[in-house]
Amino acid sequence: LSAEPPAAREDKEVSHPVGAMVCIRPATVDDLYGMQACNLCCLPENYHMKYYFYHILSWPQLPQVAVDHNNKIVGYVLAKMEEDAEAPHGHITSLAVLRSHRKLGIASKLMRATMAVMEETFDAEHVSLHVRESNRAAFTLYRHTLGFDVHDKEKGYYADKEDAYDMRKTFTKGLARQEADRQRKKAGGVERSSAVKEADQKDEGAKGDAKQHDGEPAEKDEEMKVEAEAKVADGADGEGKKTKRKKGKK
Repeated sequence: LSAEPPAAREDKEVSHPVGAMVCIRPATVDDLYGMQACNLCCLPENYHMKYYFYHILSWPQLPQVAVDHNNKIVGYVLAKMEEDAEAPHGHITSLAVLRSHRKLGIASKLMRATMAVMEETFDAEHVSLHVRESNRAAFTLYRHTLGFDVHDKEKGYYADKEDAYDMRKTFTKGLARQEADRQRKKAGGVERSSAVKEADQKDEGAKGDAKQHDGEPAEKDEEMKVEAEAKVADGADGEGKKTKRKKGKK
């Protein structure tokens, strides 16, 4: 099953007006048909009922609905966990609010509710989602209201080949992990610098020893020359003495 991208149709939060009371709560199996009906009214990305069941049976805490005073579903968020990834994180599959209830802050409240569950229950490090490049209202909601950042841009992500922004929001655990990684890299850099410096010092010492070693033969050669000259001198004196002795005998 592949996750389809979410969409939202509001750009800012405002207080609920009197007479339009809406309640945000976790979705139940009984809410799935109402969620599908809301999806069909709002979005071009639609799903079979088994896909809703897959989400609510796998991660029952994550899907959230907005219901009015008649218990009619006027908005929902469908979400899941990417638990097989290196760092566990959540993903927003779909977000929609009926046109009659937009600009009431419902979408942001649905998002915050499911993100809180991701972080507190599933220990997620971040949450991700996709949004159409042309959906400026949704982009504004995610970027400026909820604090998401653009992670990447995926060409032809949608069925109609429109590009999508891959957006992410990092949670407290993810921020702590990033800081720990930075400190580890910084410490590794200091250790490496110390090791390089120590290696350089050893190399300089080895070069100095080599120079001293290279100088020894020259000194020995000089000593050998002096000794040889001394021997030659001694040899000359000996021959002179022998000559004198021979002359004396004669």
